[in-house]
Amino acid sequence: MAVRPYWKGYLKLSLVTCAVTLSPATTDGEKVRFHTLNRKTGDRINTQYVDAVSGRAVDSDHQVKAYAKGEDENVILEDDELDAVKLDSIRTIDVNEFVEADTVEWVYYDSPYFVVPADEVGEEAFTVIREAMTKNNVVGISRLVLGNRERAVMLQPWDKGIILWTLRFGDEVRNEDEYWKSVTDDKPDAKMLGMVGKIIEDRTTPWSESMVKDPVQGKLLEIIKSKQSKKKPTAKKTSDGDAPDAPSNVIDLMAALKRSLAGRPAAKKSGR
Repeated sequence: MAVRPYWKGYLKLSLVTCAVTLSPATTDGEKVRFHTLNRKTGDRINTQYVDAVSGRAVDSDHQVKAYAKGEDENVILEDDELDAVKLDSIRTIDVNEFVEADTVEWVYYDSPYFVVPADEVGEEAFTVIREAMTKNNVVGISRLVLGNRERAVMLQPWDKGIILWTLRFGDEVRNEDEYWKSVTDDKPDAKMLGMVGKIIEDRTTPWSESMVKDPVQGKLLEIIKSKQSKKKPTAKKTSDGDAPDAPSNVIDLMAALKRSLAGRPAAKKSGR
């Protein structure tokens, strides 16, 4: 079921403009959520900003943004100073740059939104922009204010619509070279490589949403249901009633691969 649009505004490319809406492409609405209560009274607990020295609550009129210059030294920024560096328009996705579709690294991707025309009048302009990006194999780069925060965004043609991805800023993405430098460049043993390839081939199946099903959700609901019926959940035991042994970190790789292949099922028939 389609949900209410999260954002309404305009998609603009040069002189071509159309009204569009944004709706989150993902949801956590089905997740089990918890409240924090006072165990003694059962009342909800509210959070509030308090002065770190006096411990007293600070009302919104006296809360200001500040940059920590030193240990006990802060530079206060007023609202008008913060407003001066914001986008001129918070209701227009003005696309001024395009890049090849496969050049934006996945690590920059943040949250996806569905972009669709807001009315029939703008459908033609929307379709032209989407199809032109598809034909040229590019994605659009722009900026947008979402949730009171200015974000870099990427517009990607997708089926009949466009997916808008909020992007992480450059200073939010760590340099992978710092982590890969400790990994050896040596080529793996050819025999081992072939064995691993066979294991992967045997375990390759079509993608299914069940692969990313959250098992914790079901267990939490079981616990909640059991508490509602005044029943205590029983701990799940292993077949012999004892906790399983922790796996050892020291292994013989070749031996492990041979055992994996020895127990692999017969090759699957495929239409590939």
